[in-house]
Amino acid sequence: MPVRITPLVDPESSASSRRLAWLASGPDGVPVGSAFLRLLTREGQDHLAELELVVHPAERRAGVGSELLARIVEEARREGRRSMVAQAGADTPGERFLAARGFRKVLGLTFARLPLTQGDVGPADGRPPLGYRLRSWDGTVPDELAETFAASRRAMDDMPMDEVDYGVVVWDVERVRAAAKAVEDRGDLLHTVVAVDESDGSIAGFTELVVPGDGKGDGQHYGTGVLPEHRGHGLARWMKAEAIRQARERHPDLDGLLTDTADSNVHMRAVNDSLGYLPTHREVQYQLNL
Repeated sequence: MPVRITPLVDPESSASSRRLAWLASGPDGVPVGSAFLRLLTREGQDHLAELELVVHPAERRAGVGSELLARIVEEARREGRRSMVAQAGADTPGERFLAARGFRKVLGLTFARLPLTQGDVGPADGRPPLGYRLRSWDGTVPDELAETFAASRRAMDDMPMDEVDYGVVVWDVERVRAAAKAVEDRGDLLHTVVAVDESDGSIAGFTELVVPGDGKGDGQHYGTGVLPEHRGHGLARWMKAEAIRQARERHPDLDGLLTDTADSNVHMRAVNDSLGYLPTHREVQYQLNL
């Protein structure tokens, strides 16, 4: 089928990325597919592009996806990208499309949900870990904790990412505040719980939860991490359990909480299992070396 591909103006951009878009139309001008290419722009990740490609089910296997992908690969190379990643449901046509076009599977993800009708959860041993205390806030980090919170983000540097050419995310106070503002600007609520080292007042670990602005539906866990020097004390489960407790108390109309974890991240998957999260589906990430 002859396909016309039209570049679109996409106003969505942020301090860490910008996005390109295309619309595929048939001979009659009716849209049959679309594609987005997010170009990461921060130092440490400016080699990477993220692909999202959709073709209407009735128009699949007619060359639409291949035409879109060819245009996107050309543009990604023009932008000097080294790698392009895309995500699809496990054992779906999307996964088979990527595998047939030179992408290789680099990461498996398990998605899980905690129904908030379940009973209360608490720390693994029923007692707070010695030498730590919890603190929490809504929205942007308080000024007095901004530096140590930004420093604690290196807890994610060794997060299992298997073979993904993910690069290194460099966090500073500006980026932490920009991320919180992005959540606020779209009308959602960001809740953060941290574990504070009582010996010096520094943040040893954190967990973030985003709740819809109306407090209904499902919330979404963002990052959870503990600095290497503070691991082994049960801090991840302690913080996440407190985030769940606060969500129940403050958002009584919330139905559940969602999370996704790399299949190889055995520790965090065990934490989620212990808190009652139930697997819902799997997705896979594919990568094309450009």
